[in-house]
Amino acid sequence: MKNRQVPVLSIRKRPQQVRSTRLVADIKEAAARVLARDGARKFTTARVAEVAGVSVGSLYQYYPNKEAILFQLQTDEWERTGALLDSILANSQEPPPERLRRMVRAFFQSEFEEASLRTALEDAASLYRDAPEVRKHRMIGMRRAAAFMTETLPQVPVNERRLAGAVLMTTMSAVGKSISEQAHSQSEVDTWAQALGEMFCAYLQWLAERKRSE
Repeated sequence: MKNRQVPVLSIRKRPQQVRSTRLVADIKEAAARVLARDGARKFTTARVAEVAGVSVGSLYQYYPNKEAILFQLQTDEWERTGALLDSILANSQEPPPERLRRMVRAFFQSEFEEASLRTALEDAASLYRDAPEVRKHRMIGMRRAAAFMTETLPQVPVNERRLAGAVLMTTMSAVGKSISEQAHSQSEVDTWAQALGEMFCAYLQWLAERKRSE
């Protein structure tokens, strides 16, 4: 059985001038429109180039294949969400439980607002899920959670903090995705976010109290 070939996902070159920066932005904007309109299965570089109003050759100067374009859209989405979560978790002026609640609410809201794009990107994930770039972004999310757990639960052993961070990120991601696809209103999303935030806070409190009682 042959190993599954992992596509090249890196951009071929970074735009340096205003014109090339605008070209890459146009390609990404067109790609998002094609993905929303046609879905991942019918997504092609030719369709993206047509919508962007550029030649396929111009597109290939920057992106080697359709997987690289789709992964760029996914990376942009990850970075937007990651920056949002980091800004909340790093705010030491707020107590950790409140930061945790706000993070969950912000994540759910983001999932809900971009549900169509996220669903389409999820359909495309099979094209690049085994790539090392994907594992790198997963590790960034886990490190974000680990840093928060270290601050919140310094007395809890490292392996338990690591597990708690994994439980938090995995559960939030899975539930957020499900609710964003099924919810009919922002208030419904907020209700779920509040419930999950309180569950996480109770879980972390239980970990802290258990350690104190030992």
